Amino acid sequence: MTGATEGAKTAQLEEYTKDTQDPNVLLTTDYGVKSSNTDDWLRVASEDKTGPSLLEDPFAREKIVRFDHERIPERVIHARGAAAFGTFKLFESAEDVTHAKVLTDTSRSTPIFLRFSTVLGSRGSADTVRDVRGFAMKFYAAEGNWDIVGNDIPVFFIQDAMKFPDIIHAGKPEPNKEVPQAQSAHNNFWDFQFMHSEATHMFLWTQSDRGIPRSYRMMQGFGVNTYTLVNKKGERSFVKFHMTPTLGVHSLVWDEALKLAGQDPDFHRKDLWDAIEAGVYPKWRFGIQTIPESKEQDFEWDPLDATKIWPEDEVPIRYIGEFELNRNPDEYFTEVEQAAFCTSHVVPGIGHSDDPLLQGRNFSYFDTQISRLGVNWQELPVNRPVCPVMNHNRDGQGRHTITKGVANYWPNRFGATRPAKPEEGGYEEFHQKVVGMKSRMRSKKFREHFNQAQLFYNSLAPHEKAHVLNALSFELDHCDDPVVYNRMVERLCDIDLELAQGVAEKCGAPIPQKANKPNHGRKSAPLSQEYYAPKEPTIATRRVAILIADGYDPVAYNGILAALKAAQAFPFTIGPKRAPVYAQGEDRSGKGVSPDHHFEGMRSTMFDSIFIPGGSHVETLRKNGRVIHWVREAFGHLKTIGATGEAVNLLKDAFSLPGIHMSSGSDVVDSYGVVTAEQVKPETFKEAIKLVKGAKEFVDAYTFNISQHRNYQRELDGLSDMIAY
Repeated sequence: MTGATEGAKTAQLEEYTKDTQDPNVLLTTDYGVKSSNTDDWLRVASEDKTGPSLLEDPFAREKIVRFDHERIPERVIHARGAAAFGTFKLFESAEDVTHAKVLTDTSRSTPIFLRFSTVLGSRGSADTVRDVRGFAMKFYAAEGNWDIVGNDIPVFFIQDAMKFPDIIHAGKPEPNKEVPQAQSAHNNFWDFQFMHSEATHMFLWTQSDRGIPRSYRMMQGFGVNTYTLVNKKGERSFVKFHMTPTLGVHSLVWDEALKLAGQDPDFHRKDLWDAIEAGVYPKWRFGIQTIPESKEQDFEWDPLDATKIWPEDEVPIRYIGEFELNRNPDEYFTEVEQAAFCTSHVVPGIGHSDDPLLQGRNFSYFDTQISRLGVNWQELPVNRPVCPVMNHNRDGQGRHTITKGVANYWPNRFGATRPAKPEEGGYEEFHQKVVGMKSRMRSKKFREHFNQAQLFYNSLAPHEKAHVLNALSFELDHCDDPVVYNRMVERLCDIDLELAQGVAEKCGAPIPQKANKPNHGRKSAPLSQEYYAPKEPTIATRRVAILIADGYDPVAYNGILAALKAAQAFPFTIGPKRAPVYAQGEDRSGKGVSPDHHFEGMRSTMFDSIFIPGGSHVETLRKNGRVIHWVREAFGHLKTIGATGEAVNLLKDAFSLPGIHMSSGSDVVDSYGVVTAEQVKPETFKEAIKLVKGAKEFVDAYTFNISQHRNYQRELDGLSDMIAY
């Protein structure tokens, strides 16, 4: 059963897959007739004259008409995305809280599909904009499809789904001039944030480093809404779903994100694809937070409020499984653009709570898929369950299934296609008692909006707090209505007075002198990204640029290249040209090294670190302004920089700053993530690296710093502000 379930989705998709690169396949029309010419429209013509094209040409008309109808309606939100297939496995049964076999059968391997996305931008927008990221999972379980339609942030802007059109309208380009694209830095968005205090917690998350992730692979996923689990005893628990990446949770810096949006707008898409193609599969741990139904009222927050987290010190996460993404799609449109998710799709043992946001999403998602893909959207290959599907639904545009027989209703005289009993796997709703008044109101706990906003801000590391201040200052700088940015400063006084004062000074609002609400001072460590450092330091999939020109030191170059590859990092050689570059002392008749890119074709923004080996080539590099910019920009973006031999002098050219120390002999100097060794021995370069703090060997010290993602102390001590990049 396990193997059959795991491979079932792949086998199903293969039935619909065709290979366009098979040289033995001939071109045909959609109706199967072989086409002898796909380049010239049938027309009246001669050797001397070209006459009118003929409308009778079925081959040309089909080709053009099909092209005219290639596009389907774009998603209103989450339009830009990327996805991959993978496998989900349990390592601990959750049978104490649910009878869902996908969460209790540890022998299973369940195929999954995971789509990442931005929210506000159009399909053609950039990957690295500041935004929420979608994290939508489809489990192809043996009992049917189960969808977790989540985000990379655990809360949302609104509590009630009825406000969803308003928050999206406010965030989208302003309607009079259709700008800005894929940005929240405008009047309407921030006007909405002030007018809806329930959004306060969420906008702090978006303005934190969470809003500009380094990679989809280094991003948490959250179900956001509150679902329910029911066990075999009929006991119900509320549940939140958590997905935590094994690579840690990491982000870009803002200047880098801005530049990447223009330099490589597909940065996140390519990053995901390349890692999977290289066989370094991204992995996440899968966890649940559960609250017995009997304890629903035991907290100062309401478990059904989507603008609130369940703090882990009150409700710990229980990690019960893991999943990896291990296969890229064969075709983007059919497998990613046509993929569709519904929060209403759950399997027996999993249910829906009275979370007001979830209740509306259950209606909205199904409705929007019909609008975008047609009523038979669940028959599209990527959306098909792997289990048998049979019911009395009929017809509609795009129907694929052929149903035999005369009975298309229930009950029927044949007793055919009957409802399943619970013991046969039929879904059974939890018998919930509901007592109350029909009204439009929110309970008392839903009306408290600032305690968790304070908790989140208090829990951030110093550099994370600085980034929130800078992000808010940037956003409000793009608001030209004083009413908007003045009010937002008032709102920040509900969170932290120092934050409000810093933003007010930068955006030109009156500087407040008093907090609106005292800060309770509580913290929760898991709210900071620093909490999610990998258990063992790793540089797997980290992109490292090695800068060389003619005359580079081959020992240092080959040594660092081998060490990086052995650690599953992705090294790239960058030179003045893609034509061969020769090592110091190498005969020009040799092969040389052909760089992957040249200095103008790439930028430091596209890499996690740069390394420059010594050698006579350094004199050439020191005269190249673009190379100096590479180094300064990497320094400004807080990245690890490594240099050996003569290249140490190049770093001194780029940034000679107080407090930055560099090697002047055989010693290895690690100063704010700038790792140098002026004199290195060949045996220093080894493939077996030790990622430990305070390492004495150059390669160990350099790679350990890469594993730490960024050197934020460089920023906190003001060093990154001292250079132009």
